[in-house]
Amino acid sequence: MGNELIPFDYLMGKLSEAKNHFERALDCKHTDFDDLYPYMIEHPQFFWYKRYVAWSELLTLVMLCNELKVLWQESFSEPQVDYISKRVMSSKVLDCWFETNDSKEHVS
Repeated sequence: MGNELIPFDYLMGKLSEAKNHFERALDCKHTDFDDLYPYMIEHPQFFWYKRYVAWSELLTLVMLCNELKVLWQESFSEPQVDYISKRVMSSKVLDCWFETNDSKEHVS
């Protein structure tokens, strides 16, 4: 593999997927992660771990965007950008992530 550039649309698509994955995990909706560990769904800790994995995925994509000087902030609300910049998935992130969305529905 050479030094090809990652296409902007591809990177933004992956960022959007990571955001959607995190939001589905927050809402306790089905994600691909559920299919990897179907026997874990019965355990309450699974939902915390699932959120952690989705948060890590989102932070990884943001890190790539930062390194490639791609503006990712436009895909998020101001409070969400602040949460991501702090990198810690605190209870505030879990409780307030959707607070500024215009839509009352979270993720379909």
